[in-house]
Amino acid sequence: MNGAKCEIPLAICADMYGCPNRCAHCWIGHMPNLPMAPDADERIMEKFRPYFDAIEFYSWLREPDFCADYRARWERDKRLSVNCVPERFELASFWRLVRDPEYVKFLKEVGVPRVQLTFFGMEETTDRYIGRKGAFRELLRATEILLENGILPRWQAFINEENRSELISLLRLSEELRLKERCAEQGGEFRFFVHPGGCDGENRRLYGIRIVREHIPEELKPYFLDLDDHRAESEFVSEWKDDASHFVPHRDERIVIYVSNENDLFFNFTHMRPEWRIGNLKTDPTNELIRRIVEEDIPALNEAKRITLGELVRAYGDPDSQRAFEEYDYKTYLLNAHLEKRYAEDHDGKDGDVR
Repeated sequence: MNGAKCEIPLAICADMYGCPNRCAHCWIGHMPNLPMAPDADERIMEKFRPYFDAIEFYSWLREPDFCADYRARWERDKRLSVNCVPERFELASFWRLVRDPEYVKFLKEVGVPRVQLTFFGMEETTDRYIGRKGAFRELLRATEILLENGILPRWQAFINEENRSELISLLRLSEELRLKERCAEQGGEFRFFVHPGGCDGENRRLYGIRIVREHIPEELKPYFLDLDDHRAESEFVSEWKDDASHFVPHRDERIVIYVSNENDLFFNFTHMRPEWRIGNLKTDPTNELIRRIVEEDIPALNEAKRITLGELVRAYGDPDSQRAFEEYDYKTYLLNAHLEKRYAEDHDGKDGDVR
């Protein structure tokens, strides 16, 4: 940095409180719940304020509002932000929705029009994938609480070879509950959609049961998100085997940085594994961290600039696989397979996995 503040907007998402769930699809990966110090938010912002014109601060990066003082927390997030106001998105804590009757009122107050709820099938499967017994019933109760308070529910379901038939039952359940009609009565639309998710974080562990396009039930195809963009892995392998281009993830209009509860920094490109680590707020010089962030100068991205897509797909692709991917997600899968291998080699297999 040359002294002038960076004009690219920055969003900081800090894992201050953790998460009640251990979802099998979690794209950033599982991390221990280690609550950060009460003043960690201010100390984080002290590091970044001198370098950026506009900063959004979020005190969560997993379960939103997973703290008892969520009202004060939201006001504090707004005060900490610089020249902008953090967004609410269409997300909320279903854990809190069913435990705190004041929480849904808070969501109304801050203008949340719709809340996304995530399923993996029916009761036993959803509980197992979320990592908590009773999660499925909580999701159903959360749906009712939202509707009773004029907030629209949106159901997303992650599909794979194990649960594809169960998702038909889930769709039927939404019909039995008349969610489409009840949302329409409130002047809105009930959204039910299905997708396999990316292939990073915990979802990467489910590669072996990733959905095959031909196995997607006909009943679910109208609800499958971007179905036409999903192709078989074998098609990508054949198409890219001689491709000399490079897949290098890059920020969009703003920089988004995740701060782990141990003060490690990561871009939001993919999972929070050690091979993607930018540095640590406590142990690395701040100006060097900012330079790495702005210039996107970290080992993972530099390695992505070095290796071609053809090399990746020849080394890590399966020419016989009919697993369904979107192009970007499959490129991310290939790059992460390579980075994980390189990291393990460079560190003799030590610390190569993050739970």
